[in-house]
Amino acid sequence: MAFQDRTLKCKDCGVDFVFTTGEQEFYAEKGFENDPVRCRECRDARKRGREGGSMTAGSSPREMHDAVCAECGVTTQVPFKPRNDRPIYCRDCFTAKRG
Repeated sequence: MAFQDRTLKCKDCGVDFVFTTGEQEFYAEKGFENDPVRCRECRDARKRGREGGSMTAGSSPREMHDAVCAECGVTTQVPFKPRNDRPIYCRDCFTAKRG
């Protein structure tokens, strides 16, 4: 199949960008069926946003809850609301139990 450069519009910034023959060949080799919807700059910015972890722009830090370790009795914090029917362990005791 002969490819030709095609002009597409970025769905994020609205700028026209060229989907080159080389990129089309790469997409075909990988089995990608959909054309790209973002220009190179917006794709790169989106990747950089994901590399920082699971926090997205505008989100607040995870809420932490105080708990007492069932093994050693030290006060610790956990990222979930503790329930009384399950033991909570500090990082050291949890790691030791996991072995």
